[in-house]
Amino acid sequence: MKRKLTEEKMAGKGEGKAIGIDLGTTYSCVGVWEHDHVEIIANDQGNRTTPSYVAFTNTHRLIGDAAKNQVAANPTNTVFDAKRLIGRTYSDAFVQSDMKLWPFMVTPGPDDKPMIGVTYKSTEKQFSAEEISSMVLVKIKEIAEDYLGTTVKNAVVTVPTYFNDSQRQATKDAGVIAGLHVMRIINEPTAAALAYGLGNKASSTGKINVLIFDLGGGTFDVSLLTIEEGKIEVKATGGNTHLGGEDFDNRMVIHLVQEFKRKHKKDISGNPRALRRLRTSCERAKRTLSSTPETMIEIDALYEGIDFCTTVTRPRFEELNIDLFRKCMEPVEECLRDAKMDKSNVDDIVLVGGSTRIPKVRQLLQDFFYGKELCKNINADEAVAYGAAVQAAILSGEWNEKVRDLVLLLDVTPLSLGYEAYTGVMSVMIPKNTTIPTKKEREVTTFEDNQTAALFNVYEGERTQAGDNNILGKFTLSGIPPAPRGVQKIGVCFDIDANGILNVSAVDKGTGQKNKITITNYKGRLSKEEIEKMVQEAEKYKFEDEEHKKKVGAKIALENYAYNMKNTIMDEKKGAKIPSADKKTIEAALDRVIQWLDGNQLAEKKEFEYKLKELEGICNPIIARMY
Repeated sequence: MKRKLTEEKMAGKGEGKAIGIDLGTTYSCVGVWEHDHVEIIANDQGNRTTPSYVAFTNTHRLIGDAAKNQVAANPTNTVFDAKRLIGRTYSDAFVQSDMKLWPFMVTPGPDDKPMIGVTYKSTEKQFSAEEISSMVLVKIKEIAEDYLGTTVKNAVVTVPTYFNDSQRQATKDAGVIAGLHVMRIINEPTAAALAYGLGNKASSTGKINVLIFDLGGGTFDVSLLTIEEGKIEVKATGGNTHLGGEDFDNRMVIHLVQEFKRKHKKDISGNPRALRRLRTSCERAKRTLSSTPETMIEIDALYEGIDFCTTVTRPRFEELNIDLFRKCMEPVEECLRDAKMDKSNVDDIVLVGGSTRIPKVRQLLQDFFYGKELCKNINADEAVAYGAAVQAAILSGEWNEKVRDLVLLLDVTPLSLGYEAYTGVMSVMIPKNTTIPTKKEREVTTFEDNQTAALFNVYEGERTQAGDNNILGKFTLSGIPPAPRGVQKIGVCFDIDANGILNVSAVDKGTGQKNKITITNYKGRLSKEEIEKMVQEAEKYKFEDEEHKKKVGAKIALENYAYNMKNTIMDEKKGAKIPSADKKTIEAALDRVIQWLDGNQLAEKKEFEYKLKELEGICNPIIARMY
């Protein structure tokens, strides 16, 4: 493990700063190792987290805060929750469930891949979840580049522990489309453990057991780790890739839709704008209820001119979600059971993710651990990006006394991996919670007389029957010499790298005939050609965004000049110096430009620049004579 990390560190040297990115369902965050500590980078709005939202309008594209701020006015073309789609199929039960509450359109694409439909510049467009995620990553990359004043190429990106192989691959693809070299994909609780380990390094003595409880906007992870002399080792993981704050919001939205229907005899469930406004209010109410016992939801003209006003209490919110809150305790029990550890042996319970601020979640967790105090000394919203930035610093060779001992980071597989035996049973090669990277080999034989080919179906999961688990991919080893069953020997190898990405190979021991597969989401994984095309499109969108920014800049320059000039001639002291005839000339020119601006907000950059030059040609000579 140490040798592998050293190789990766050397590979990253000389390529500028490497950043750590928490690519979240609802919010994303970026950090970088600077001046012997991690700096969480604020965006252009001064916020340290950026909404994972992308909006499309008739004129331009918006990402982050700007996209979320206009969501109520443009709900069907504002995309969020891409992380809930990435690496999944359209027919996935979770996708089908979520679609009912999304205002944007999702349709099946090739190989059952979910495609997001929007209208952009009056044209119908379809995007994959990887493309939407890449747009968020582009925004995050720009935030880092603005702060560092240099181009960023390398990044460590985090994913939920329970992301399967196809979801991890899809996340890496999103990084490629965004122009990033993803040095490592690491699990979110593991990144949080790095943040915890660094923050508690000075005070820690001996070996401690730490439970990371990570409940975010759309995913939930639990990891049990041991930390000793800076060495972080994951003992067991658990979680749910489809449980988080968005689900708690959904429960409140559904409840209030019913309340509106009961009070006003109107059904708003088919109105995307009303639902989006209600969801935004529910999200705000949920946050408020973490610190106060009740809150008001007031929405003017929610539907057909009807105002909606109601009170939501904390007990009511808890009652709506109590089954989901209790569901959060199941992976904690599973984690302890897998690690063969008693809850009394857990030294620290670390809260990560914005949803851990919900009092009922904290109470259930504390009660589970016999009233033990929960650790709240790391920032729940920033811990994952913080840890990713530490790992990025290590991999890029930024050696430092503070991070030196954190190099030996051992992660585990979240699910068992194996292949389908001829009996239909799952033959496990790598059991759940095996430390990675890892390599397991086994010798098998043919099971039919004169068998010349062997099909390997590769699965992940804990069910006995292979077909009940999640299929990852398949390949065939051909060219086996005919022989009685059991004679020909085949070597099977499962190899997982540090990113948790699996390579499976098989070799005929007699002939040396080989075949292998790097497990990808063979149902819908982007091809190399598709990724290349998306990279080119990303460049096109980036160019369009830059052109729009320049156009807006030209428009603002014209407006600023016109209104400043108007203020000048209206000023008692300055305006008095201008002869009446000249003043009328300027006023007439200003009126023409302001009237033109009112009717041409969507004009091109050159038109704004021409109008500014024309106006300056009239006004500047007059003003120059006066002063």
